[in-house]
Amino acid sequence: MRHLYFLVPGTGKRYACGGLFAELKTLKLAQQVCLAEVVTYDQREPNTLFLDDLLQQPGLDNSIFVVSWGFHVPRLVRRLRPYPVVYHAHSSGYGFKLPGDIPIITVSRNSMGYWGQQRPYGLIFHLPNEISPDFTNRQQPRDIDVLVQARKSSSYLLQQLVPALATRCNLVRIEGFVDNLPDLFNRSRLYLYDSAEYWALSQASEGFGLPPMEAMACGCQVFSSVNGALADYLDPGVNCYKIGVYSTAYDCDRILAALQTSTPLGMTAADLAPYRAEALIPRLQVILSEINHFFDHRAKHQATIADLTNPRLARLWVRHTAAKMGRKLKGR
Repeated sequence: MRHLYFLVPGTGKRYACGGLFAELKTLKLAQQVCLAEVVTYDQREPNTLFLDDLLQQPGLDNSIFVVSWGFHVPRLVRRLRPYPVVYHAHSSGYGFKLPGDIPIITVSRNSMGYWGQQRPYGLIFHLPNEISPDFTNRQQPRDIDVLVQARKSSSYLLQQLVPALATRCNLVRIEGFVDNLPDLFNRSRLYLYDSAEYWALSQASEGFGLPPMEAMACGCQVFSSVNGALADYLDPGVNCYKIGVYSTAYDCDRILAALQTSTPLGMTAADLAPYRAEALIPRLQVILSEINHFFDHRAKHQATIADLTNPRLARLWVRHTAAKMGRKLKGR
């Protein structure tokens, strides 16, 4: 197994987000399989490798650089082109292209489908994000009826639905970073999540949507949008409710009814099992073995399958159109 270097801009509060935490969790999973370290490239940090320094060291051909940070990926790929590189794809839709000799590990089937269309001639794998053991139902009393996090929430949710619910139940709205989210989910009976507007404005997609799954892992019911990768695991009417339907009054009625139901919706332990470390480590081991074998092959052989670039698509379109016109002329 080659040595893995997981590249992130930094690990401090400036970079704190779901994508960073998910990447660091994947790093810990990889450390159960092979040598793996985090490397920062925008900010130097104590006791952490910095990319500028690392690239001065010899012997990096026996390493793999794992890039993941959205808009930073194209410049990192250009800089690391001489070395084996893997793209760990969270959100999709950033608009960049990748050559076929860069394997892609996607965190959702939604992203896998995106890259399967955008870059069909290359290795693509699916490795879901991990739901850590902290996210579990503690079977404790719940003093919060409805929980809302402002970050990524739609204007409808914050400006219409929350005010309508605030006078009818105990609603808690959270601003900013939460130190102990499992505690908060275990105190809450219902969680609202609506990220479709946020991702539409960002012109990218929901890469995984950890909060709704983490909430359900803690026994909290969920009203959510089902955009992007949320559709991987959310099943309205079966394990969750769809938010933002027809009118504020309709949403309010359904939320208040869900608070009173004796049969709450959610994900079972079996549903969550594929997202726990015990299932992900063997999957990652298989993925990394295939990637290592691919880079062994790439070192000795030239590529013979052409990438689906825009010029090639144009040529294929001309050829396809000419053949189609020829068939029509022959049929006269």
